[in-house]
Amino acid sequence: MKYTEILWAIDKKNVILYLKNLNTMEAQKKKNVRLMSLDALRGFDMLFLMGLAGWVVAVCNFFPDSGFAQWISGQMEHVKWNGLAHHDTIFPLFLFVAGISFPFSFAKQRASGKSMQGIYYKIIKRGVVLVFLGCVYNGLFRLDFENMRYASVLGRIGLAWMFAALLFVNFKTSVNVIIAIVILVGYWLLLWLVPDASDPYSLENNLVGAIDRVILPGRLHEGGLFDPEGLFSTLPAIVTALLGMFTGQLVQLPEEKCSGSKKVLYMLIGAIALVLIGWVWSYVFPINKKLWTSTFVCVVAGYSLFMFALFYYIIDVKGYARWSFFFRIVGLNSITIYLAQRIVNFGQISDFFLGGLASKCPDTLGAFISISSYIAVCWLFLYFLYKKKIFLKV
Repeated sequence: MKYTEILWAIDKKNVILYLKNLNTMEAQKKKNVRLMSLDALRGFDMLFLMGLAGWVVAVCNFFPDSGFAQWISGQMEHVKWNGLAHHDTIFPLFLFVAGISFPFSFAKQRASGKSMQGIYYKIIKRGVVLVFLGCVYNGLFRLDFENMRYASVLGRIGLAWMFAALLFVNFKTSVNVIIAIVILVGYWLLLWLVPDASDPYSLENNLVGAIDRVILPGRLHEGGLFDPEGLFSTLPAIVTALLGMFTGQLVQLPEEKCSGSKKVLYMLIGAIALVLIGWVWSYVFPINKKLWTSTFVCVVAGYSLFMFALFYYIIDVKGYARWSFFFRIVGLNSITIYLAQRIVNFGQISDFFLGGLASKCPDTLGAFISISSYIAVCWLFLYFLYKKKIFLKV
């Protein structure tokens, strides 16, 4: 008789329990598999801050008489105040994606036996570290505290994600949906009702700027009047992160309950609903990134949900992942390249290799070569980190 047969005969119950545990572990491993679509979308988003926006403009300049090319080129810039361009979606999409990943991280931590106190500590630590890195990006080490700008993109991500994560781990989804609605409607009412001005959504008269001028130390971004990453406008940004977390919950559902294709369908329906809500609401509350208005939250969350549904369907549902490698290299070290561009002169490196060639070409072609070279240098830097398995995790 074989050893396995003896074991089965002697301790049948324990063998069954052991086999069940193996199945549970295997299922858990499958759940913890990293979503390649998430890294790819994050990388696609960050590429616009890594030179892709300039590259698109350079391509459009080859077609100066094309109205469509000039419209596309205009999308690579922020709108001055009210309105929306593609460039305004980069920041909230990154925050939305950060929200999607949290339910997976939370489930993994709970499965590994981590206490809630430990999870709270990790959430708050991440938020504080991102605020600190935002200050570093803005020139903390110059030690000019009086003239330094304390509000930052990374600080907004850190605070909004942190509060959204704390809500996520403490309340049911139904409660968090109500909290999200209250925040969006409440933010609108506060901006509309409190200021005593003919235009409560203008740069000079909005409540957001009035509060930040009192609370925020140092320098404000918009000529001392207003800061687009200020404290009060972080409130609706919490909802942006929460909406990403709701999306992550949907993706977490097991295949037998909800197939990948059905999840994508639900995402597309949600995206259309959010865009419609934001568009209709914008007739009384303008879409404004700098104020991070509730309408901006809805419309850009709809765009973000659509983009994730597209990437998720192609990469994770259909399995066409090889093409996304270029984007995933960026997505796996997105904060690294954001900070590195502030510290390392990648432009000087690219000029060293291709600056001479660019200078010998016509202006339009030269600009195209220069920006292409810059993107290549940044990407190769990230590829080197990837090959060495170096990732900045916050």
